[in-house]
Amino acid sequence: MSDNNRNRGGGRGYNNRKRRYRGERSSSSSSSSSDVEGGIHLFETNEVLSKDDDDHDRRPQRRRYEEPITVRIRKQVLSIAESPLKKMEDEIASIAKTVAENYFDDELQNAFYDVLLQIVLEQPCTIPFCAAIVLIANTQKPEVTQEILGRAGKVAQGHIEAGSWREFKLMIRFLGLLQGLFEGDGIFPILEDLFSRAVDLQTASSDDALGLELVKIILLTIPYVLASSATDQEALALALLEKTDVITSTPHALEALVDPYTGEGEEKPSESPSIIGTLQKQLQTELSGQWELAFIPRPWKMPPQEDGTDPLTVAMKHAFPSIVVPDPLPQPSKPMFPEVYISVYADQEVETVPPTKELASSIIRDVLVDTINILDFNRNVTAKFLTNVDCYWSPGTFVKRATPFDKLKEIAGDGSTWKPEDIAVDAVFSQVLQLPTPEHKLVYYHSVLTEACKLAPAAVAPSLGRAIRFLYRNVGRLDLELAYRFMDWFAHHLSNFGFTWKWTEWVDDVGLPDIHPRNAFIIGALEKEVRLSFAQRIRGTLPEPYKPLISTAKEKDTPDFKYDLEETPYKAQAQELMKAIRKKASEEEIQALIDSIHRAAQEQEQEGNPDDVLLASTDAYVTSICYIGSKSLSHVLSCIERCKDRLAAISQASASARNQIIDSVMTYWTDQPGIGVNIIDKLLNYTILTPLSVVEWVLLLNLNLNLNNNNNHPTNECILAQAHRYELVALTVAKVNNRVRQIVASLRRSHDLPPDQKRLLEDTLRVEREEQKRLYDVVEEGVVGVAAVAAADVSENGTGTADTEALMRDWAERWLRVFRRWAAVEDAFVGGGGGDDDDVDVVDGTADAQ
Repeated sequence: MSDNNRNRGGGRGYNNRKRRYRGERSSSSSSSSSDVEGGIHLFETNEVLSKDDDDHDRRPQRRRYEEPITVRIRKQVLSIAESPLKKMEDEIASIAKTVAENYFDDELQNAFYDVLLQIVLEQPCTIPFCAAIVLIANTQKPEVTQEILGRAGKVAQGHIEAGSWREFKLMIRFLGLLQGLFEGDGIFPILEDLFSRAVDLQTASSDDALGLELVKIILLTIPYVLASSATDQEALALALLEKTDVITSTPHALEALVDPYTGEGEEKPSESPSIIGTLQKQLQTELSGQWELAFIPRPWKMPPQEDGTDPLTVAMKHAFPSIVVPDPLPQPSKPMFPEVYISVYADQEVETVPPTKELASSIIRDVLVDTINILDFNRNVTAKFLTNVDCYWSPGTFVKRATPFDKLKEIAGDGSTWKPEDIAVDAVFSQVLQLPTPEHKLVYYHSVLTEACKLAPAAVAPSLGRAIRFLYRNVGRLDLELAYRFMDWFAHHLSNFGFTWKWTEWVDDVGLPDIHPRNAFIIGALEKEVRLSFAQRIRGTLPEPYKPLISTAKEKDTPDFKYDLEETPYKAQAQELMKAIRKKASEEEIQALIDSIHRAAQEQEQEGNPDDVLLASTDAYVTSICYIGSKSLSHVLSCIERCKDRLAAISQASASARNQIIDSVMTYWTDQPGIGVNIIDKLLNYTILTPLSVVEWVLLLNLNLNLNNNNNHPTNECILAQAHRYELVALTVAKVNNRVRQIVASLRRSHDLPPDQKRLLEDTLRVEREEQKRLYDVVEEGVVGVAAVAAADVSENGTGTADTEALMRDWAERWLRVFRRWAAVEDAFVGGGGGDDDDVDVVDGTADAQ
C-alpha cells in the first residue's frame, strides 16, 4: 500500500504501472514459497497482479480532441468531390444539414459563406457541388440561401466593375446552376444585358474582342442553366442562342493570326476553329438531344418526399441578386484576342478526348484551363486537380484512369473512350500553344506537366508521349513560335526525367537536310539539352546515329582561344591584351595594347578599309572578354561590367564595330550558341548594343558567306532554320516591345502628372514607336532577303531541289507570320486595349525554361 501511495504522489513520470508491478512483485516474493506449498503457482500470482494493474491503471490519459465545427465544415467544403471513394451526395447533404442546424452560429456561417464563394472563384471544377450544397440547404433553412445569394451578387458586381471577366463568368455560372431557386426568368435577364452590350461593342468596331468575351460567357453559362434543377428553360435558351448566332458567325479580323497551324485546308493536321463559333454550333446540336448534358454532374438530386414531390421544387424561391452591367464596360487588364480550339490528340484512331462536335470538349476544356490559370501560385495543387479530373464530372464520362491506349480499341463503341489524363494534358498544351501569348510564363505550364507526371506517371507519361509524337509529326506545319515553344518544353521536360526519350523512333529523320523542320527540331532540342546539362551527358543518352550532332568541341568546358593558334593574325598582341584584362590592368595599359594591334593592322592593310583597323582590335578585345568569362555567366558579367565603358565607346564608333562585337561573341561560342545568345542579351541590357544592330547581324550581314562548317556563318538556306538565330531576334524584338508597353502603361496612369511630364512621356512614346516600327521593317526586309539570296544560291549551284526551295519558302513565310503577328499585337496594345501594369508579359517565343 505504501508503494502505491508513493508512486501516485511522487510525480516521477507517467509509467506508474511498471513501478507498481515491481513493488508488488517484490513484496510478494517473501511469501512465494508458501504460495507454492498452498498449491498456487507463481505465474498465476503474477497474472492476478497484472490484471489488477489493468483495472487500476493510473497513467494520465490523453484528452480526446474534437475539431471545432467551423474548422470541420471548412475542411469538408475545401475537399468536396476530391475523393472518388466518398459518396458525394452524402457528403453534400451532411454539409448542408450542419450549416442549416447551426444557422445562429455566426462564426460558422461567416466561415462557410467565405470559403464557399472563394472556391467558386478558385476551383471551377467544384462549382456544381457548391451549388448542390446551397440547393439542399435551401430545403432546410432558406435564410442560409438568401445570405449566400446576396453575397454572390455583390462579388459578381465587384468583378464586372473591375473588368475581371473570368471571375465574373465563374460567379455567373454558380448562379446559373442555382436557376431552380429563382423567381421569374432568373439569370436570363442579366444574360440578355450582356448580349446587348456585346452587340454595341461589335457595332462600334468589328475588331473588338471584349464583345466576343461577353458572348463566350453567355454561351458557357447556358449549359449549366439547362443542367440545373430548373425546368422549362429551353425556350429562353433557344431565343438567346438565335441572337448570339449573329456575332459568332462573323470571323474576327485577327483570327487568322492566332491559328496554330500554317497552310490551308488539307495541309493542316486538324482544324482549329474559333471557340465561340464552335460553342454556338455545339449548343445548336444539343437542341436535337433535348439538352441531355450527361457529362455535367447533378449532385443535388434528393429522394422525393412522402407525398412524392421533389423537395427542390417545393422549396422557397428567391429573387435573383441585383447585378448591374456598367456603362461603359471596363476594359480588361490585358489585350484580348480571339481564341481558337487546338488539340494534340486530334488525329488518333480512337477518340481519347471529346471531339469538337461535342459540347463536352468546350465545357471541360474551359473548366480545366481556368483551373490551371487561377492556381498558378501552386503547381502541385494544379497537377492534383488535373490528375483527379474524373472526380468532378458525371460517372461514365471517362474510362478508368491509366487505361492503355490499345485497350481502348477493344471497348470502342461500348461506352466512352475519353481518357482523363489525355484531357488534362490537352488542356495544358492548349495554353503552351496559345497565341499570341499565354496568360502566364511558359515555365509554369512546363512545371504543371512535370508535377502531373510525378503524381501519376503510369497514367500521364503515355499521354505525354502521344502528344509529343503528334507535335513532332506536325512541327513543320506549326506556327514557328509554337514550334520553338514545343522545343523549349521538350528539352526542359526531358531534363526533369534524366534526358530519356525513345530517340530511335526518329532516327530516320537525322539524315534529312538541316533545313528540314524535323531535323532542325532535333538539332535545336539537343542544343537546348546541352544548355540545361553538359554535352558529354547528353551524348551518352543518344543512339549512335545522333552522336555526330554533338561534336567533341561542344564537350569542352572552355572553347579554345583562337589567338593561341599560330596562323591567327595579331596573335602576340591579342594574348597580351587578354592577360592585361584578366589581371585588371589600367585603361592606359589596355589602350597601349589596342594601339599596338592598330599599328599591326595598318601595316597589313595599307590600302584597305580604315574600319578594318578598329575591327581587328575589337575582335581581340571582345574575344578576350569571352575567354576570361567562359567559366560561368557570372564571370562574363563581371568582366563586361568592368569593361562596359570601353565596349560602349567601341559600339558608338560605328555600325561595323557593333556588328563586330556580336560576331566575336557568337564566333567564340559557335559550338554552344545558346551561351552566345545569353551574352548578347546582357549586352543589350547594358545598352552596349542596339536592337537594330542585333537584327541586322542575324539577317542581313552574313548573306553570301558559304562557310558550311561554321554555325555562325551557315549556308544561306540554313540561316532561318537555326533555333538560336530565331531566339536572338525574338529576344531583341521582345525587349523593344516591353519598353514601348511600359511607356504606354505609364501614360495611362499619368492623369495626375504635370502637363510637361505628360508631354515628355508622349514624345518618348513617339520616338520608341518609330524605332519599333523600323525594327519590324528590318526583320521583314531581312527575312525576304535571306529567302531570295538562298533561292538564288541553290539555283546557281544546282544543289537544290523543288523540295529544298519549298522548304526555304516555308521558313521565310513562318518567320514573317510570327513577326507580323507581333506587330499587330503591339498596334492593338498601343491603340486601345492595353493594361495598366508595368510588368507586362511581352509576346515571347524564347525559352522560359532556361
